[in-house]
Amino acid sequence: MNHPDFALELLAVARKAAAAGAEVLATRNGEALDVSNKGDAGDWVTAFDVAAENAVRQEIAAARPRDIVTGEEHGTTRPSAPSGYRWSIDPLDGTTNFIRNIVYYATSVAVADSDGVWLAGVVNAPALGRIYYAARGHGAWLEEGGRVTSLQGPVAGRAGQILATGFSYDPAVRTEQAALLGELMEGFADVRRLGSAALDLCLVADGTHDAYGERGLNEHDYSAGALIAEEAGCWVRRPRLDSPLDGGPSDADRLAAWTCAGTLELAGKFPL
Repeated sequence: MNHPDFALELLAVARKAAAAGAEVLATRNGEALDVSNKGDAGDWVTAFDVAAENAVRQEIAAARPRDIVTGEEHGTTRPSAPSGYRWSIDPLDGTTNFIRNIVYYATSVAVADSDGVWLAGVVNAPALGRIYYAARGHGAWLEEGGRVTSLQGPVAGRAGQILATGFSYDPAVRTEQAALLGELMEGFADVRRLGSAALDLCLVADGTHDAYGERGLNEHDYSAGALIAEEAGCWVRRPRLDSPLDGGPSDADRLAAWTCAGTLELAGKFPL
């Protein structure tokens, strides 16, 4: 059933689900954040993370009740007779930005088939007024201010190239990342660290960043953004990690794995 038209059907569900999550985020109230820490220093969760995931899940369940759903806040939900399709939700990618009222945050929703092939993805950033989306075989698109633009990735070989990256909450991993940064930036004019992996990948897709690379992402961080970059014609590397359905990945495997995107000429810039 994975023909291109079906990917568009899934995209319609993903867009509606991501919009429901983004609608929750758009009601941000600094006095109602109800912030708590998930373990690592800086790994925060708010009442809005939970409410947004609930809203996303409700839309998916209404349209696709037999699909498996994996979300950052509520884990994996399996129906009694699964369809074989699985959704990956990050209700609020960029929680620290959201807490500090920095505009780079979004709801990310993506869906894969039983072979793990990502078929549709949406990153809806309400504070930016941007909706990035893609369906496999149908390209990548940006909707902003009522205008829809086809995404074609960054311009290859341009001067003043910008690298986007991020840093782990784990102090030991962060130290390693900082030590590697100088080598990683060879050939780049500057670096950006915006605090949302989903949006960093989308900003490669729309040509704002020339490349993005980061260690230690969770699947929900990159599932939608990586597909959007890929459908924009970018070179993309996803981590090869055990599926959440198989109990994975381990923290060690996740922290060692890179997620990268950019023009093909920049593929060799990132560690294997």
